[in-house]
Amino acid sequence: MTLLSFASLGQTDAAEATLRQVAQAVSQTSDPTTQANLSAASAILAGLKLEDEVIYRVLRRDIMQESTIYRSIQAETEAKAKREVALNLLRDGFSVEAVARGTKLSIEKVQQLQRQVDESPQR
Repeated sequence: MTLLSFASLGQTDAAEATLRQVAQAVSQTSDPTTQANLSAASAILAGLKLEDEVIYRVLRRDIMQESTIYRSIQAETEAKAKREVALNLLRDGFSVEAVARGTKLSIEKVQQLQRQVDESPQR
């Protein structure tokens, strides 16, 4: 079962059909956490060969979203987006406090970003 997630990467012209077989096997996994993690891992690896729409058509997105892998990637993406918004607001002259309120970042983190803005060469 541990190698199941790699199946869609095999040398085959039928990657979607292979992913369907993986999805069927994953759906038979009784532990919900294992099922979610296998789905997410399979989706990530399948993304190296297949388009997103194919993957989401074959694998249940709601199950993947319960995965610790999926949630970790999502949290990293959200943190990066908050950081970018904060940097843009700081460059536009917003106060540290306003940026912290608007982005829900800590004052300390926003102050760190402010120092980064202050130290970067002007464009």
